[in-house]
Amino acid sequence: MRAAELVGLRRFRLVDEPSPDPSPGEVEVQVQAVGVCGSDMHSYAEGAIGDTPVVYPMVLGHEAAGVVARVGAGVTGWSVGDRAAFEPSLFCYHCTYCLRGRHNLCTSMRFLSTPGGDPGFLRDRVNLPPGNLLPLPGTLSIAEGTLIEPLSIALHSMRLAAPVQGETAAVFGAGPIGLLTIAALKAAGVRRLWAVEPLAHRRALAAGIGADAVLDPADGNPGATIVAESGGLGVDMVYDCAAKGDTTAESLRAAAPGGRVVLTGIPSELRVSVDVHLWRRKELAVFQVRRSSGELEAACDLLTRQTHLFAPLITHHRPIDRIADAFALIERYDDGVGKLLVRLDP
Repeated sequence: MRAAELVGLRRFRLVDEPSPDPSPGEVEVQVQAVGVCGSDMHSYAEGAIGDTPVVYPMVLGHEAAGVVARVGAGVTGWSVGDRAAFEPSLFCYHCTYCLRGRHNLCTSMRFLSTPGGDPGFLRDRVNLPPGNLLPLPGTLSIAEGTLIEPLSIALHSMRLAAPVQGETAAVFGAGPIGLLTIAALKAAGVRRLWAVEPLAHRRALAAGIGADAVLDPADGNPGATIVAESGGLGVDMVYDCAAKGDTTAESLRAAAPGGRVVLTGIPSELRVSVDVHLWRRKELAVFQVRRSSGELEAACDLLTRQTHLFAPLITHHRPIDRIADAFALIERYDDGVGKLLVRLDP
C-alpha cells in the first residue's frame, strides 16, 4: 500500500508498505480522502505540535473517510464496501476519565497520527476497531465525510461554552476549524457573530457561511471593535481558533463580563501572554479544547441536516502523489484554499 511519510521539515516521501491483515475484531478500511488539519501543518512546518516534537518518519492525517475493505473474524455489522468516517482516537474505555465520559483525556489513548506512535491516515489501508467507524449516510459524499472529525471538535468546543440561542459570539481565525465553528454556532442560533481573519478569501468564506460581520485585524484592535459594535460590553462567547499573535489576548478583550472564552487553536509557542487582570475583572470562564469526546455522531447528524452550511469549506482536492504540493499550497494560503483534501482513491 502507499503511505506518505513526513521525513523532515516540509519534506515527504511516498513509500510502498505491506498491508497487514485485520486481526480478529478489526476492520480494514480503504482510506479515500483525508482532510489536512492545522496540527498537521504544525508538524509539517515547525517539526512539533507545541511541546511534542515530530519523530521522523511520520504518517500524518486524522480527518479521514473511506470504505470497508476487509472484515476480521468476529466482526458483525460491517460489510465490504460500506462507507464510513473514521475516529482517529483509540480509547481504553476503562480508565478514570473514560468512565467519566471524558474519553479525550484517556490515560492510555492512542491517536492515529502521533509522533513516535501510531501512523495516521495518509496511507491506503488502516485496521481499526469497529467502534472507530461511523456509517456515512447516503446523502453525504466521502469528501463531506472528512468534515465529521473536525466538526466534532467544533461541537466539543461548543459543549464547553454551552451557547444559548440568541447569544452573541466572535471567532478569531477563519481557517477550517474556525469556519466549522462559525457554521456550527449559526446552526445553534447565535444571534450575531463576528469573525476576525487577516486573509481576504477566508473572510469571504466566513461571511458566506453565516458570519454577520468580518474584521481584518490589520484595520485596528479587533477586540475593541467587537466591544464597540456589541453595545459596549462585548460578546457572550469568544472562540480563538487561530492561536497566533495576539488572538488569545484579543479574545479576552472581546468577551463581555461573565463571558466564556474557548481556546481551540494550538499555539506554536510554549508560553502565551495574557492580561490576567482583565480576565479576573471580567470573571471570564476560559476553556481549553483537546480534540473531541463523543461528539462524532452529533457532528454527522448536523452535517447531514445542514450540509449546505459546511460543504463550501472544501475548496481543494489533491492526489496523494502531489502531497508535497498540497501542503505547500496550504502553508502559503494560495489559491483561496479553505479545507484541502488529499485523495487516495484507488
